[in-house]
Amino acid sequence: MINKRLLIKNLLAHNDESSFYDKKRKINLGSKEGKAKFLKHVCALSNSNPKNNSFIVVGVEDEANTISGVDFFDDSKIQNLINAYLANPPIVTYENVPFPNLPEHKVVGLVTIRPTQKITSLRKNIWKYWGGSIFMRDGSISMPKDFDIEIKDVNSEIVKAIETKAKNNIEHTLDGVIEFINQKHKDLPSFYHVFKEQFVVCWAGTIKKVKDETYYSRVDIELINEQVRLFYSNLDEVSIRFTENEFRIIEYVHLGLNNQYKYYPLEEVIITFNENGSYQMDTVLLFDPPQFNKRTLYHIYNANNAIIEKLKKNIPLNTSEEKDLKSLPATYLICFLNDFIDAKDKLMESKPFLKKQNGSIYNSYKETARILRKMKYS
Repeated sequence: MINKRLLIKNLLAHNDESSFYDKKRKINLGSKEGKAKFLKHVCALSNSNPKNNSFIVVGVEDEANTISGVDFFDDSKIQNLINAYLANPPIVTYENVPFPNLPEHKVVGLVTIRPTQKITSLRKNIWKYWGGSIFMRDGSISMPKDFDIEIKDVNSEIVKAIETKAKNNIEHTLDGVIEFINQKHKDLPSFYHVFKEQFVVCWAGTIKKVKDETYYSRVDIELINEQVRLFYSNLDEVSIRFTENEFRIIEYVHLGLNNQYKYYPLEEVIITFNENGSYQMDTVLLFDPPQFNKRTLYHIYNANNAIIEKLKKNIPLNTSEEKDLKSLPATYLICFLNDFIDAKDKLMESKPFLKKQNGSIYNSYKETARILRKMKYS
């Protein structure tokens, strides 16, 4: 079992990017350009390492090699993107790895690429890359290559040594549990459970009892053995259930209009632990979008558009508009879910202007974008 925090440290110790790992300040899967560049790097790393894992470390300043972190990213459909655009697609996972020196809401992203030992290529056009293109790593750069390339295994021993140095032990696990409970979340109720005598899951959050159900907000859930954050949210609420073999999380989103709000189940994550020291995560989308009066939504949609136009032109908002701005991301989402197709584009267009507002408004935008990402790639 590999401690992903140690793995990242060992990768960064190489300092320079290579044919088996890349580092990025951030990745953007919300645009065609961002998806295309991500696919290019995955393709190149898979072809350059046919018999061993390759990695992309996200949240690192390239020049200084320092860890700056990125927002928590939970997208169970990332493999769908890989399968849709790449022929002979590798198995790709994205994990969120917390580091002690980062703010609570920041992590380092670790993309692990497991190849098929076949040549991977673009299945179809995306952005400025043509379908059929093949990429390889040329040092630290992903470059297009000819169709008659020969894939060679040159990194297996190096990668094996790095992964071996990152293997977990009892000391790392105990330190991780103590750090989680006594340092990260000393102001919150914290819990842990051991599965199959090998896996330790810790979780913390503000507890709310409703009838016989227990819900958590400000939730942080980590698989301590691998130093992987499984779930994090400052806004939404979750319910947690576990058995001898499974840990289940149901995430709820708070949506509504005119002070009439309701919690809607968004997604269930099921983590199944196996006897052989492995585990698997499955996600089920549960979301049934709420429907609202179209006339009311037209009014809200037009009001949101007017607010964004004012922000673009640096025109001060009146008191009513200031109030509406706080819920603008959520109301754009509701409009989109009620067949206002352009509402999603309007929401994305608003990002740079909302980013200049106070932190809670921009956090609301990021949570809304996360819900959209869970539902479907654009």
